[in-house]
Amino acid sequence: MPAQHIIHNQEKEQFVKLFKQDRIDRFNDRLAVLEVFLRSDHHVTVPELGALVRADGHDLDDGFVGATLELMCRYGFALANNFDNGKVRYEHRHLGQHHDHLICTKCQKIVEFENTSLERLQMQIAEAYGFHMLQHKLELYGICKECLAGREKELTLDAARSGEHLRVVGFSGGSQAKLRLLTMGLRIGDTVEVITNIHGGQVVVASGFNRLVLGQGLAHKIRVAPVTPGSTAGRSGQGSDP
Repeated sequence: MPAQHIIHNQEKEQFVKLFKQDRIDRFNDRLAVLEVFLRSDHHVTVPELGALVRADGHDLDDGFVGATLELMCRYGFALANNFDNGKVRYEHRHLGQHHDHLICTKCQKIVEFENTSLERLQMQIAEAYGFHMLQHKLELYGICKECLAGREKELTLDAARSGEHLRVVGFSGGSQAKLRLLTMGLRIGDTVEVITNIHGGQVVVASGFNRLVLGQGLAHKIRVAPVTPGSTAGRSGQGSDP
């Protein structure tokens, strides 16, 4: 019998024991939610799990599914994660197992990984500071290889993602827009870091030790190229005019 199947059977046995022991209402319906949840192999939102539950033949609304997930978190069968994108996603919580996450900020893909060396290093760091660590989580945000492969070599600044480091390669628009950018201290060849880019709102970038706030229209006039690890970064907002 596959190890994962054994673990899921153990989870169901403990679920039955604990929920019956505490006389949780609508037990059979909640067990149905657990079974569908255990069969899902990705991080799910309440609506996504609700759709899976109904596709499995159970007439249960999202409110009940969400309440059951909260109970499952309370009893240690599930974990709720926000992943810095405003959507709460739930994953399995198998006792004695720990993993961390890679999150693509473009397509929202979530990749689980385990690294024993990294786990040991975190314990060593905590011990060096005299810190008794109770729990931890590691989330690495970036762009997955599939999104990188499909990314344009150049893009406009309004299309960039928060956290990206980019090199300014050109300006479009009239002379007034170019003059405004030069007055702000932004020049071709400068490297900028995207601090925030709210869709339809302002784009805040760091250029050297300066923060620049740009409207979407002005950001769209700035052409940039990704700065890849190991490449020459160029200026950082402190240099002569091009």
